[in-house]
Amino acid sequence: MIYVTGDTHAERMHFLNYRTDPGWTEADTLIVCGDWGFLLRDNEAEHQFLDLLEQRPCTFCFVDGNHENFPAIFRYPEEVWNGGRIHRIRKNVIHLMRGQVFTIEGKKIFTFGGAYSIDRSTRVLNKSYWEEELPTPEEYREAARTLELHGNEVDYILTHTAPREMIRRMGYRPDPNEMELAGFLEYVMYHVKHRHWYCGHWHMDRDLTDTFTVLWYDTRKLE
Repeated sequence: MIYVTGDTHAERMHFLNYRTDPGWTEADTLIVCGDWGFLLRDNEAEHQFLDLLEQRPCTFCFVDGNHENFPAIFRYPEEVWNGGRIHRIRKNVIHLMRGQVFTIEGKKIFTFGGAYSIDRSTRVLNKSYWEEELPTPEEYREAARTLELHGNEVDYILTHTAPREMIRRMGYRPDPNEMELAGFLEYVMYHVKHRHWYCGHWHMDRDLTDTFTVLWYDTRKLE
């Protein structure tokens, strides 16, 4: 079974107690919609926790958010897994790169991480936030090429932030620094056929439409 949840922000005890079912097996996959955060400090404590996750039978995947240490993630080996490009953090801990389509349990899942940190004024560049949090032009192009190869049709879309229209439905205005990303996601929303879209970032659990859900603590099954 595939499960999807929202931001974890390296909350280790919360993650272990509430995000992981002790009955899960090696056939189960949990996907986090960004702000995974377990490599943010890239220190010994985080590496020990990743080693602990490696002892669990299920697979842990994450789309990157804005609160990630991108240089630390990018140091891990890049490979192709289930049809898309990944960074393999541990044998069962996987970063799902932007603009990819993964086929898991027969379901096609498009991933596109990234968002803008509105709290940059309280952070330090290359220490607590990184410019790589926003997609590059090549990542947008790769995403478009990948979707075209799949006939602009997938089962699920997993992102960190949301399209412009969905941001407005939440009662917010898209940040000007994130307008390009939110606009691209809106294009995807209207041009790519999909069953359901899940995102994180906004720290709420809410179904905005019948086919769009924002996640934080909640965990959903991809049926």
